[in-house]
Amino acid sequence: MPPPNDFEITPDQKSIATVDRDVRFFPTPNQQHSSLPAGSIETWNREGYLGPLDLYDRPSIDEIRSYFDILLQKTLAAGQDSYSISSAHLKHGRVWDILNNPLLVSYVRDLLGEDVIGWGSHFFCKMPMDNKVVDWHQDCSYWPLTPTRALTVWLAIDNADKNNGCMEVYTGSHQHGLIDFEASAADSGNVLNQSVKNPEQYGEHKQTALAAGQISIHSDLLVHGSSPNHSNRRRCGLTLRYCPASVTAYLGWNRKGVLVNGQASPERWPGAKRPSSD
Repeated sequence: MPPPNDFEITPDQKSIATVDRDVRFFPTPNQQHSSLPAGSIETWNREGYLGPLDLYDRPSIDEIRSYFDILLQKTLAAGQDSYSISSAHLKHGRVWDILNNPLLVSYVRDLLGEDVIGWGSHFFCKMPMDNKVVDWHQDCSYWPLTPTRALTVWLAIDNADKNNGCMEVYTGSHQHGLIDFEASAADSGNVLNQSVKNPEQYGEHKQTALAAGQISIHSDLLVHGSSPNHSNRRRCGLTLRYCPASVTAYLGWNRKGVLVNGQASPERWPGAKRPSSD
């Protein structure tokens, strides 16, 4: 049985609703951290967001972009759209390697502790003049994980700014638990299927422009989204999902997990292997 996608466009919300979850923000203790800039832990606990952080230099991200260009071309030729490349680390060795990038893992370890699972990878690629939006949402409402201690790393494959639809967040919204949302109509132009209304009541709005090769990190409880791409430039980001090895994943999602640091129970996280194909 193939692993499920890490962030389905139309996830089975009824199944996720059956999972008894501990939904709340778990602050990172004020501990000695090795890779994040000074003050990052305090900012993370207060805002639920960090960035920009440097990850890849120009030659490295140019190589990754060229790799993605080929992957996207094959995906479109197969009749899929630019948002459909999900659970990519289970299919493509190059994405597996990005998920395991030592500097990236060290950033995540500073926030989650020594025992870390990487379990998701999804390209969110807005083509030029793409009118679709990613409406306001919280990641945790899509994921059958408990407790809600997962985070997302957003890697800019292309330069991302206001003009081509960079991610926008409401800092501090991660402190409000699971926020009510409305279902989006199929013809709404929303890439996902949920919409948190009046998000300004939950935090402070922030644009999150990133240069290619930089990352941001956000809590699974942070309200975020992005506007249409009205420019003639593409905007692609690779989302990478991590959680502590102590988190339990239901509905078979544990089969996607990769131990990227420390130790994990094989019963809880069996450990997916690197795919042979790049």
